[in-house]
Amino acid sequence: MHPVDALQLHFNPDQMIVLNIAMAFLMFGVALDVLPSDFRKVVEFPKSVAVGLLAQYLIFPLLTLAIIYLFRPPVSVAMGMVLVSMCPSGNMTNFLVHFAKANVALSVTLNAIIILSATVVTPAGFLFWSKFIPDSAALRQSFEIKFWDMALIIIELILAPLLFGMFLNRRYPDTIARIRPWIQRISLLIFFTILVLALFGNRDNLGNYLGFVFLLVAVHNLAAISNGYLLGRAARLPELDCRTLAFESGVHNTALGLLLIFRFFNGLGGMALIAAWWGIWDLVTGLGLAAWWRKNRSERG
Repeated sequence: MHPVDALQLHFNPDQMIVLNIAMAFLMFGVALDVLPSDFRKVVEFPKSVAVGLLAQYLIFPLLTLAIIYLFRPPVSVAMGMVLVSMCPSGNMTNFLVHFAKANVALSVTLNAIIILSATVVTPAGFLFWSKFIPDSAALRQSFEIKFWDMALIIIELILAPLLFGMFLNRRYPDTIARIRPWIQRISLLIFFTILVLALFGNRDNLGNYLGFVFLLVAVHNLAAISNGYLLGRAARLPELDCRTLAFESGVHNTALGLLLIFRFFNGLGGMALIAAWWGIWDLVTGLGLAAWWRKNRSERG
């Protein structure tokens, strides 16, 4: 067993409760941008939505396993990579797509579908794909992971606040329009403050192993971004749709992954390090790519 497989990042129960509340508040802020009509827009981009779901749910997990077989990371790190691949699109994707001047309507529709389906896809996908990680049986069996337990947490932290926010947005659109910017800013500030404090409390472990996961996350994230864009090109989608799929496939809600890791895997070090660094790195690459495409905004780039 590699030392990182036995490493645990510390996160006390009080911090966990506050982090759960912050996560729910963050998803509530996301929901204030979502309307039921956004789901009906799938008829405007049926092919693009289908390609996006294929990239997210099938191709990226397969690419993840290929990277794992190529690099042979420690088992806990590999499990973190699989969990990240099953996390829904990140909360920043709509902003990045808008900044890059790509297809915002497609991004909103696809992101809403992926977030809602995470209740089933994230736990089921992780339990399925993690079975293919080499030498993972012993570590997986050391944790009692049940589909319904993970699904219930995602319902509480993702689905419930999302539906509540959508209801308020539809029922009180004028009021929500006034308070939306402040709620979203405050929710992001609260969440990332708690996350930074928690990671700072484990700074020694992070310092020892960050270099270990840096290359893996860089390769994994590049595969995710390329997956969405190139699959779109292969399907002959419009260029702006391909760019949108790059963000949807390349930016993941690793905050949810961290919550699941602390809740079900006792803060297992390799998993937590991958999820934590992914949450930083995908924003770096996402912002860089959005700035590049904004500068090169012609239809063919």
